[in-house]
Amino acid sequence: MKIAVSGKGGVGKTTIMALLAGELRRQGREVLVIDADPSPHMAQTLGIAGAGEVRPIAEMGKLLAERAGKSSGSPFYNLNPEVNDLLRDFMLEQDGLRLMILGAVQTAEGGCACPENHVLRKMLKKMLLTAKEVVLVDMEAGVEHLGRGTVAGADCLLIVVIPSKSGVRTALKIRQMAEDVGIPRIFFVGNLVQSAADQDFLSAELGEEPAAFFPDSAILRQTERAGQPVLALREGLEDAPRLLLEKILAA
Repeated sequence: MKIAVSGKGGVGKTTIMALLAGELRRQGREVLVIDADPSPHMAQTLGIAGAGEVRPIAEMGKLLAERAGKSSGSPFYNLNPEVNDLLRDFMLEQDGLRLMILGAVQTAEGGCACPENHVLRKMLKKMLLTAKEVVLVDMEAGVEHLGRGTVAGADCLLIVVIPSKSGVRTALKIRQMAEDVGIPRIFFVGNLVQSAADQDFLSAELGEEPAAFFPDSAILRQTERAGQPVLALREGLEDAPRLLLEKILAA
């Protein structure tokens, strides 16, 4: 299964994904995490060492342009770039978790990340997984990745949303665009929830109850502020990671 995680900036999608990765590992699944956020910090959230030594795919500009079949003078992309060796060569592995970092445009007006996003899209579509394997993709905040069709190869999209009007507006827009690109399973995930009133607000504004509600956890905040990985954290989460995974697998 290939699961992408999206949402408005600052809603905690990276944290939710790390907690889901931990739950998947506890249940004996093999997990590959792809950090496709332009400001990648999934390695730190997962507690995987050595991320600074890995060359992100986005830095391989010439290679990516060649894989995508786009020359400097051509507006077209090759529809079938070879990506299998990228899975082998651009990966970190620790404690049964594998991490791949897409990387980012590093300078102002640095240009479009189209070649690397094209390769990511094809990678997701071409991956053949066993029943025990799960790919988690941490997308950039907002809706641009859906406009590029980057997550078109995902089986499931989790839209993380906090109890705010602006958060709900972005979440609903993401869902509409996800439906347009044909993602078969889409779930809202409530985060930073403090009360039953927050849960009721999200359910009413979204038009459906989120698949899970993650609490505004003081323990989680302390863990993150201390720079510690949240992967193994279970206290103070009200069993939300397990409940979310149950909903995903049952759909």
